[in-house]
Amino acid sequence: MGSDDADDTSIDFAVACWREEGLWTVSALPARSTTSADSLVATLRQFPGEGGVFGLVGVSDEFFLAVRQMGERTRALISDGTAILDWELAAEVADVIGLDIDEDELEDFEPIGDLSLFADFGFDSTELALLCGDVDLYPDEQVRTIAKRMGFLPQLSAAIPAG
Repeated sequence: MGSDDADDTSIDFAVACWREEGLWTVSALPARSTTSADSLVATLRQFPGEGGVFGLVGVSDEFFLAVRQMGERTRALISDGTAILDWELAAEVADVIGLDIDEDELEDFEPIGDLSLFADFGFDSTELALLCGDVDLYPDEQVRTIAKRMGFLPQLSAAIPAG
């Protein structure tokens, strides 16, 4: 992998988002939870939530990771598939969910992983693919769009100040 391993300075934000009794809660994650995909998944398993918990991680204004933990089942999306070539955390997430990637077929700004990650919350895979492919948006803007569409933008904004 590349030298761009995720560290405290490359993580723009890391939050857990979950719903209980129809209300969203968003909590900032500790820096240690983003040192590896295993630590991220282990941290997410500690949260409650109807339909599981989402981990949203922005990395160096380059891409975001969305990991959905439901019991022992882990689903994930990497907003820019080429991130697995340069970022250890992205490559580890791809491994955790069993993605078999042909590096020669990766395209810039093309998401990889589970595009239906948010479908049961009203954000379908086509819309998500279009959002991830929008080269004019930074990862935090993409995540804020997801949060607005799913109904937890105020909670997200409180957890991660606009940058």
